[in-house]
Amino acid sequence: MSALTVDHEPDNGHGYDWDELVRIWEETDGPEGWKVEVIEGIVTTAPPPASDHNDTIDELQRLLYTVIPRDWGIYQTQGVSVPGRSGLYIPDLAVIPKTALKAPNNRVPAGEARLVVEVTSKGNAAQDRVAKLRGYAHAGVPLYLLLDAWHSSSPTASLYGQPEAGTYRLLCTVVYGEEIRLPEPFELTIDTALFPIS
Repeated sequence: MSALTVDHEPDNGHGYDWDELVRIWEETDGPEGWKVEVIEGIVTTAPPPASDHNDTIDELQRLLYTVIPRDWGIYQTQGVSVPGRSGLYIPDLAVIPKTALKAPNNRVPAGEARLVVEVTSKGNAAQDRVAKLRGYAHAGVPLYLLLDAWHSSSPTASLYGQPEAGTYRLLCTVVYGEEIRLPEPFELTIDTALFPIS
């Protein structure tokens, strides 16, 4: 993963304000298939995910399609903005009402998502566990599912919800092989034994 640091202090004469940060993000060309994001004011690039990562998202997406309304979509490449945390993320999976996709410049406010899912990779696990956790909570995303195959003791699935003042409440954590339940509006039980272990 490579990074371009963007100063968080735009008023010092050396940093970037939100519009400049968005422009830098839009103009950053990563190699084909790489993900370019801004996380806490830092432009980052990440290589295409591994097969286990893709298989995990596929299994979850198949389950989600059985419970979401027709006017919601499940997206793997949709950019979402979190200006209050200097962030432009591309979640591994996001459930978003289709009406929200009419946002200008293909950047949906993250708070429009009903659920975001991040699957950790060896190189980005800390960002998903800390920076994106804070960003999604700050944006008011109702549910954040963190599938952490790189957890120190064993792979875990953690569900966060009830965002308030930029902080989530941990609703549930299970080790892979156990079930985790998504509450309303999903009402879906996920058997994490479906997810491959890296």
